Amino acid sequence: MGLEEAGRLVKESGLRVSSLCRGGFFTNPAEAQTAEARNREAIEEAAALNAATLVLVPGGLPPGDRDLHGARDRVSRGIEQLVPYAREMGVNLGIEPMNPIYAADRGVISTLRQALDIAERFETDDVGVVVDTFHLWWEPGIAEQVQRAGRRIVSYQICDWITPLPADTLLARGMMGDGHVDFAAFTQSVARAGYRGDIEVEIFNADLWAAPPADVVDTMAKRYLELVQPYLNE
Repeated sequence: MGLEEAGRLVKESGLRVSSLCRGGFFTNPAEAQTAEARNREAIEEAAALNAATLVLVPGGLPPGDRDLHGARDRVSRGIEQLVPYAREMGVNLGIEPMNPIYAADRGVISTLRQALDIAERFETDDVGVVVDTFHLWWEPGIAEQVQRAGRRIVSYQICDWITPLPADTLLARGMMGDGHVDFAAFTQSVARAGYRGDIEVEIFNADLWAAPPADVVDTMAKRYLELVQPYLNE
């Protein structure tokens, strides 16, 4: 519908945009100029929608490339190029570390530790991190890394890790409570780190998309109140 119409509908409905997903994909040298242009456009979109955070998906390995170190370095340099414009537009950049199953094609930053190593090169108000239970539930020492993140946490995203994984792993996210994530421990860690922002339920799942929307929302609300809400103030 276009940015102008989307902004109008959000404003008139009384809703607000918690974050905009996505920018990023910094890792292909052959597309560096195109990526920068698209990221600047995404920053402008986030600003127009009054979304304080633009989520950055790092990007995977370019075709035929096996150099993870080089790809991760390009992520850092790509973010560095965006920071001045994002600051000018009042948009915080949030690095989203992704589960290692996506390292080849979507996200060479696989841990919160790695994301913080990049984010800490910049001012806290410029670059933060996204804490997503789907991507980070497995990470050794995750509670300590969440505490390290502190004020850099710009979004807390929740959904579950379910097995067996579907053939399209992009659609592998499950409803909270249907999988293996310890939401109580995760939520306690995020709350203890000082995060008081929005909690975003982010579920990509073909079966849930095909289910009656009202049923999905009812289940989501029930699971949130059971598995997440009680642990926000501990």
